[in-house]
Amino acid sequence: MTIISNKTRINERIRAREVRVISDDGEQLGVMTSREALSIAVEKKLDLVEVSPTAQPPVCKIMDYGKYKYEQARKAKEAKKNQKQVVIKEIKFKARIDVHDFETKIGHIRKFIEKEHKVKASLMLFGRERMHAALGIKKLDEVAEIFKDEALIDKKYGGPQKFIILSPLKK
Repeated sequence: MTIISNKTRINERIRAREVRVISDDGEQLGVMTSREALSIAVEKKLDLVEVSPTAQPPVCKIMDYGKYKYEQARKAKEAKKNQKQVVIKEIKFKARIDVHDFETKIGHIRKFIEKEHKVKASLMLFGRERMHAALGIKKLDEVAEIFKDEALIDKKYGGPQKFIILSPLKK
């Protein structure tokens, strides 16, 4: 597959004296001057496009450049459409979270995982809570235990920020 960018030289913009030419049906026409190649392209009412400028001599192909550019844009658009974007949702937990609040946040995480989003469950510690981070880590471990069958769990307890990342399992 040849990628055509805005910097691709076509027709008179090709600077090389000699080029290797490929016809519109894929046949090798051999090495010739760029003027001869351009005259062949003009006879066929097509463009001479520099496909491989770094080769010795540069490789040029006779083709309909506008049609080729359109097809490349369409392929790129289709590839972008089929691309799956990874979304990371964040849920914050406190060390002293109430039972009902905890259950609500678990419900939110469950909805995100069902929609195949990654979830970052992070621990917020304020003031003296930082000295007793183990209490908050127990909450994160509880979350990990609840979702052990539904998600892949990556724990990050080192450093100032403590969190776990829940990735939905492949179906």
